Amino acid sequence: MRLPLRSFSIFRSLISHRKQTSHPQRRGLSGVGMRLVQFHRHGEEGSIRVGVEQGDGGLGVVDLKAFDPSMPSTMRELLELGDEGLQCAQRALSSGQCVLQRSDIRLLSPVLAPEKVVCVGMNYRDHCLEQDAPIPKEPIIFSKFPSAITGPYDDIILPPESQEVDWEVELAFVIGRRGKHIKEEDALSYVAGFTVANDVSARDWQMKRNGKQWLLGKTFDSFCPLGPALVTTDAVKDPHSLGVRCLVNGDTVQSSNTDQMIFRTEALVAWVSKFVTLTPGDVFLTGTPPGVGVFRKPPIFLKKGDVVECQIDQLGSVINKVV
Repeated sequence: MRLPLRSFSIFRSLISHRKQTSHPQRRGLSGVGMRLVQFHRHGEEGSIRVGVEQGDGGLGVVDLKAFDPSMPSTMRELLELGDEGLQCAQRALSSGQCVLQRSDIRLLSPVLAPEKVVCVGMNYRDHCLEQDAPIPKEPIIFSKFPSAITGPYDDIILPPESQEVDWEVELAFVIGRRGKHIKEEDALSYVAGFTVANDVSARDWQMKRNGKQWLLGKTFDSFCPLGPALVTTDAVKDPHSLGVRCLVNGDTVQSSNTDQMIFRTEALVAWVSKFVTLTPGDVFLTGTPPGVGVFRKPPIFLKKGDVVECQIDQLGSVINKVV
């Protein structure tokens, strides 16, 4: 199912959870704000392209490979080029050439087949409180398989193995350059940009089955809608002052602010890079605010025909029908 990206507004004045440190490298790789996308043209489903959205996502998309045939065809390859790739994307955007109409393309997830999908559990204070859980003192890290990733307007597939599929709107970010043992004050210079995720979760498998390990309940196919664009860090005024909202069939079920995060982007990059080398294209899901279905009284789970919309200020929406 393909649904149009619709505008929304979430107005709040927010205060960062942690004191921010000024650092000359804390913003993006190229110093230029853009909205990068992956897409294919209708009738060319096997051909992935990388593009740059004009405006705030409502206008056309500049086809990078059409502008410069030497440019790569995937976001991960573009990020691996570092500043060179992003600067070429900026030249393409500025040229006004090779523009495709939105009606001629289908948006894909901004990142496909990342090396890692790193997820953070229990990262909003009120989400801990709604389930009577202690506030974590260290980030709780788990994973989804990359095969769970699906596009911003693609369907969420209810697996026959689960009767308790739930929603989780999350701020996601994507690593832009390789790093290990990254200092927190340098962390944002390793982040290419931000996007919207739905950490769809089969609660029966997460909380009751398979020894209560989280992986299987989190990683069914289609359980990670992502998009609509990778908004580079220089285009996001403050990733820790964003309104976050999830709607099911038009009704708001989650509404919060990223200032409620316990561990912010910089802390998560520094923490995870102690254990593994981060590489371009790695995706981080930073946790969900309160309002998920499993902790409602009585619990509410997704059913066929539901439409889930996850919205984040400045980034856009992913809108997915449940089938």
